[in-house]
Amino acid sequence: MTATHRAASTVPALTHFAGRAGDHNDRAMTGSRVVAAGLAARFGAEPAVIGEPRPALSVGWAEELAAALPEMQAMSRRYEQLLADGGVPVTALSRCSVALATLPRIAAHRPDAVVVWFDAHADLNTPQTSPSGYLGGLALSGPLGLWDSGLGSGLRPENAVLVGARDIDPPEQRLLDRGEIGLVRVGDGLPAELRRAIAGRPVYVHLDCDVLEPGIVPTDYNVPGGLSLAELHRSAEVLAESEVVGVEIGEFESDSEASTATPIIDALEPILRAVQRL
Repeated sequence: MTATHRAASTVPALTHFAGRAGDHNDRAMTGSRVVAAGLAARFGAEPAVIGEPRPALSVGWAEELAAALPEMQAMSRRYEQLLADGGVPVTALSRCSVALATLPRIAAHRPDAVVVWFDAHADLNTPQTSPSGYLGGLALSGPLGLWDSGLGSGLRPENAVLVGARDIDPPEQRLLDRGEIGLVRVGDGLPAELRRAIAGRPVYVHLDCDVLEPGIVPTDYNVPGGLSLAELHRSAEVLAESEVVGVEIGEFESDSEASTATPIIDALEPILRAVQRL
């Protein structure tokens, strides 16, 4: 990273995507407010808010995308502006599908960066291959250009690394078997494998809370064999060895704004420190 770039990227730019984005229920919209409040307390700054909560539709991907598109486009514009200004995005999302808006802008402004996708799922399905038609299951494939979401693409397969994915559909597995997209599995060797996969490159971190072992935090999906908070913290330490160009946290569900996202924020502390010291 050049001295000029380092000087420009000094202030984390907090964002809260508050809207509906392919939701099965309303709990991630409440949960995103909880995460945003935790990040605001951590950084001592209030986030820019994009969108507003609306009742979940729980319908197919096309209708969900059409309903979410205006707020997704606003999110894309937010990222475009803050990245053009040298900001480092730190973002609370409702659902993973908001990455359809964020990742193309990251790819455009930081084509050198690796998107590290922490998720129990690969999210590499397309409208043609998805067995469920769930918009969130298309969240990474859109930025990779595997289908046209209307929000852009540009993320290269070699710049995508899945971490903790274990509920993988056959079409997604075939993509992974080609070896163009990295996969780091849960296990004792995760930190070393993650370090090798990143290979010193800048990182943009996407965290779907269901990458964790079920029961640690509330999420929509519960897939056994996930990370512990300690393993997530160790992964964050590895990623903090690189330049962290941003982080987004999604799929934290809550029925009450009185709940807390402190365990997640604490586990990500090495990444958050890295963002501040850029």
